[in-house]
Amino acid sequence: MSAIEVLLPGLQTTVQDLGRWGHQSIGVPVAGPMDPFAHRLANALAGNERGAATLEITLQGPTLRFTDTRTVAVAGAEFDVTLDDAPITSSPFQVRSGQVLRFGERRRCARTYVAVSGGIDVPCVLGSRSTHLPTRTGGVEGRALVRGDRLPLGASAGRSRARGKVEPSPSAALPSVRVLPGPQDDRFVGEALAVLVSAPYHVTVDSNRMAYRLEGPALEHRAGADIVSDATPMGSIQVPASGQPLLLMADRQTTGGYAMLATIITADLGVAGQTAPGDRIQFRLCSRSDAVAALIQRERLLLAIEART
Repeated sequence: MSAIEVLLPGLQTTVQDLGRWGHQSIGVPVAGPMDPFAHRLANALAGNERGAATLEITLQGPTLRFTDTRTVAVAGAEFDVTLDDAPITSSPFQVRSGQVLRFGERRRCARTYVAVSGGIDVPCVLGSRSTHLPTRTGGVEGRALVRGDRLPLGASAGRSRARGKVEPSPSAALPSVRVLPGPQDDRFVGEALAVLVSAPYHVTVDSNRMAYRLEGPALEHRAGADIVSDATPMGSIQVPASGQPLLLMADRQTTGGYAMLATIITADLGVAGQTAPGDRIQFRLCSRSDAVAALIQRERLLLAIEART
């Protein structure tokens, strides 16, 4: 059986596809990639359909051995990557049976995605191979990879993509993400949005795939933080009674009882997903028309790469 053998697992390497959509009404979280753009880009470069399962690598990468010839693509955070100790500087690239792929020092950003032609073929759970760590659902027994895991691979479509330099998702020393007000901005004092964008927030060490705990200027409610539980989109900014926001991410719960002041626009979710504990993040307001234009621009770039065969 064609497979990837995990020699070293890295800090937190999980199997992710586009997520477990369609079951939120019964309390099943979506999961999926923290940087949806980098996940799709890696699949496109590897010749996969956009929904194929990839490996999401966080902060410290794994060491992997392949059992047959495959096309591999890496997209997202910038790591030192070697294949049998030879540096990899472009994507996609070919891996032969027995070769070892290693991820070394992380240069910038937090997460990178490894797409292999044919995709990671772990069992589907409710239509998705994504790992949801809090409920131990999907992926490999619902957990991060460990030494000795053997990841089955699907049949390769045999398509190839143009080669290119491995580039991380847009990021900077101070990542800036655009937000739209709401859905409960009326639950906050009038200046709350201005306070949100007035200074950077620190991503604390108590952050994970479910949510980032942020520290910065306090956000004030009009009459308490609690609301009747409402749906929680990825990128929504919940504010508990402390006034310190929670940025909900890929492993978020399906509903939440804290008012949400603002929500990151879809085009910038990957920028937020590339931040790590200790980083700072700056929010800035944008219009709905600007949010739509940014998403169209991002989709055009991905569609152009996906169309190359």
